[in-house]
Amino acid sequence: MQTKTVEVLAPPSKERLRLWLRLLKTSRAIETTLREKLREEFATTLPRFDVMAALSRFEDGLKMSQLSGVLRVSNGNVTGIVDRLAEDGFLVRVPVPGDRRASVVRLTKRGVEEFARQAAAHEAWIDATLEGFGAEEAAEIGARLEILEAKLQSEGDA
Repeated sequence: MQTKTVEVLAPPSKERLRLWLRLLKTSRAIETTLREKLREEFATTLPRFDVMAALSRFEDGLKMSQLSGVLRVSNGNVTGIVDRLAEDGFLVRVPVPGDRRASVVRLTKRGVEEFARQAAAHEAWIDATLEGFGAEEAAEIGARLEILEAKLQSEGDA
């Protein structure tokens, strides 16, 4: 007769702490891989990719403050990246009529094309990395994380 092994779980607080540490470790490992692949295949950085990704969702462009808000970083962090992307011809700054200090940043045709290449590769890398998850399982985990994110957001607003 075969005995069944029963896994004894730690208290919920310990299991949640382990989950957090696994999420953090996994997220950092994936991010490190993405940084390396972007550098090797496109001679670019993850922050540059993130700026282009944000701008790709706003065809009319964004003011620098809006771009910083979308990326959840300071204006200072974005300025240097925007400068280099503009020098490379991937985006342009367009003055805002009536506001001498403000400009809207948007992707150029070249920037749209380059981002499309990078985004396709990025999606393929993530797909390969997470191939052990079926679509339904990935959607369920995503939904659970979205609920957690909303909870954290509401707690931050309070």
